[in-house]
Amino acid sequence: MELLILGGTEFVGRAVAEAALTRGWRVTVFHRGRHEPPAGVESLHGDRTAPGGLAALAEGSWDLVVDTWSGAPTAVRDAARLLAGRARHFAYVSSRSVYTWPMPAGQDEDGPVVESSADMTAGEPYAEVKRGGELAAVAGFGADRVLLARAGLILGPWENVGRLPWWLTRIARGGPVLAPGPRDLPVQYVDVRDLADWLLDAAAAGLSGPYDVVCPSGHTTMGELLEACVRATGSGAELRWREPEAVLKAGIEPWVGLPVWLPPGESHDAMHRSDVSRALAAGLVCRPAAETVADTWAWLRALGGAAPQRPDRPAKGITPEQEAAALDA
Repeated sequence: MELLILGGTEFVGRAVAEAALTRGWRVTVFHRGRHEPPAGVESLHGDRTAPGGLAALAEGSWDLVVDTWSGAPTAVRDAARLLAGRARHFAYVSSRSVYTWPMPAGQDEDGPVVESSADMTAGEPYAEVKRGGELAAVAGFGADRVLLARAGLILGPWENVGRLPWWLTRIARGGPVLAPGPRDLPVQYVDVRDLADWLLDAAAAGLSGPYDVVCPSGHTTMGELLEACVRATGSGAELRWREPEAVLKAGIEPWVGLPVWLPPGESHDAMHRSDVSRALAAGLVCRPAAETVADTWAWLRALGGAAPQRPDRPAKGITPEQEAAALDA
């Protein structure tokens, strides 16, 4: 199997490259050269946002193209146009953010999506950008040759957003840890490696159209996730659970201040209670949360404890002072 990854050196793209290499596929990664790609791939260099930046892709043919782009849809549009005659299938890693807000609990792929365009340039909201990327992929390859993987929350090794790494780093320091409740609050996410495996299987099988790729709601809970962090780090940290009202009253922002966590209500329903039966029927398999946590901690330790951070995403987590104030309150 000949695979071209547009990206392939960070987080999701890297996981896809690693999964494909494990299968014995021939993998080419097209990237800007800012990060070292996995060993065993062929590298092509270029900046898809610059004039002539796709020159390295002017020749060659592939069975599958995987695109993880999250910037201006025009970059997806231009790449899809260039490759449509030389690749069989195109898989675009999109996002559940493409649905209009609010997303009710139990929503699936039939939910309404935001208005967007394949010709949209940079600087637009994330939802419109990702939807524009979908439209660009379909315009280039045709709907029957495009797989749209609408991922939810993604965790696991190589994470460069700062969610699970923040929790692991904080809990590794030990002591009393602010744990946002309720403890049994469902958490819905996908391990990046499970996303990569599903994506390659689904694309190789010729599947097309949108799939919400995230584990079932309740695959784990906030309690299970944070307790797994305590076990993995061996820190002996003490989780001190606080009701959502107390956390919010302390001025702590859900999702950003305390990553992953959203209090019960509209936002939680949207992010942690979606219907993913279509992806499950198409072969999505989700490993235990404890395995995701342990493997992410092992990866972090191999890096010396400092995870990479995307410059276009805000840093996550609260300060020690904010935590202490919330615990004292």
